Amino acid sequence: MLNKNSKIFVAGHNGMVGSSICRALKKSGYKKIVTIEKKKLNLLKQEKVFKFLKKIKPNLTIIAAARVGGILANSKQKHQFIYENLEIQNNLIHGSYLAKTKNLIFLGSSCIYPKNCKQPMKEDLILSGKLEETNDAYALAKLAGIKMCESYSKNYKLNYKSFMPPNMYGPGDNYDLLTSHFFSALIKKIHLAKKYNKKYIKVWGSGKPRRELLFVDDFAKAIVFFMNLKIKEPFLNIGTGKEHSIDWYVKFLLKKLNVKLSIKYDKTKPDGVKSKMLDVTKAKKYGWKQKENLDHGLYLTLQDFYKNN
Repeated sequence: MLNKNSKIFVAGHNGMVGSSICRALKKSGYKKIVTIEKKKLNLLKQEKVFKFLKKIKPNLTIIAAARVGGILANSKQKHQFIYENLEIQNNLIHGSYLAKTKNLIFLGSSCIYPKNCKQPMKEDLILSGKLEETNDAYALAKLAGIKMCESYSKNYKLNYKSFMPPNMYGPGDNYDLLTSHFFSALIKKIHLAKKYNKKYIKVWGSGKPRRELLFVDDFAKAIVFFMNLKIKEPFLNIGTGKEHSIDWYVKFLLKKLNVKLSIKYDKTKPDGVKSKMLDVTKAKKYGWKQKENLDHGLYLTLQDFYKNN
């Protein structure tokens, strides 16, 4: 069991998810949160990662570090997505084992599910069909991470577990239009259109695909909630159990930002999977509940966005 004085290493603490997890840990009273800057420790360097973990000997390692991005980045940089994610997670998982760390949390993604997966997506449906082509490299890396944690837990009697979120948004999100996910990209596009008095925004695809959105602080609180629980499943879905079309999100943002723009859908660009909604029945059985509604989550997100843009 972990306690408030347990040493917790958060890999990827500067990212949206990692920084949110650090805030949640501090708010919950955890005193020994270890982080390290990328310039001091390159997580792709196996020997250095192993040495660092043996030195700090964490009671828990949380892997929030990963190469992430939207459809454009995933489809154009497949080699980097599979190589870097495999290297990072392999180094941290095996390095934690070598450092005798008994607890580890690996963060996955809803893209691990098959392209035409039955909705909502239950945990036992992974590897039941073909992956979506635009992000299959990233998905394969995440699947490997889940199986690696499951295998180490079983073979070495460790508590290495994984959690799958849907698309997330919140403070600290990435708004680079070349690498961002759809929701943050929409916020940036509407902001730029308003700033430069444009009459329309261009949106990738048809607008018909449906997506689930989770506020990042809800996910961070879920990680803290499950840290000390003994779960029997190798991984759990963490989400809202609700989804909307991309078109719905565009119109929602235009309304909330009080901007009048026409919408042009670029149907030459890929849609990705048609629907991606997680079944969160198992997580709820443990007593976890998603709390933040989209309106307030957007308010907090925009506060952070306007500070930096």
